[in-house]
Amino acid sequence: MTIRVLMTRKIPKLTSGMDAALLPRLSELLTELRNMANLQPGYITGETLRNVDDRNEYLVISTWKSLEAWERWLANEKRAEKEGNVDALLGSSTVYKVYSYD
Repeated sequence: MTIRVLMTRKIPKLTSGMDAALLPRLSELLTELRNMANLQPGYITGETLRNVDDRNEYLVISTWKSLEAWERWLANEKRAEKEGNVDALLGSSTVYKVYSYD
């Protein structure tokens, strides 16, 4: 059963006291995660959308051949480490929602 995973991330509003390297580092980590996902068995595709009403909110939609393929990727230690780095930069956890086509 093919599934889609919706992930939401909120980028904090930058203030003068925030590190200017935040956005480039975040972009680097997210690119690394996408590249890693592309190599995973069962990964079909992914896309990233930006909220038009809240430019600091992003939605990532990934499509997987099965729930099991997604769960293997979710349990991947290297993925979890990179996701932890992303969450630390953002100051909040990524929210995951899994949907099926039935």
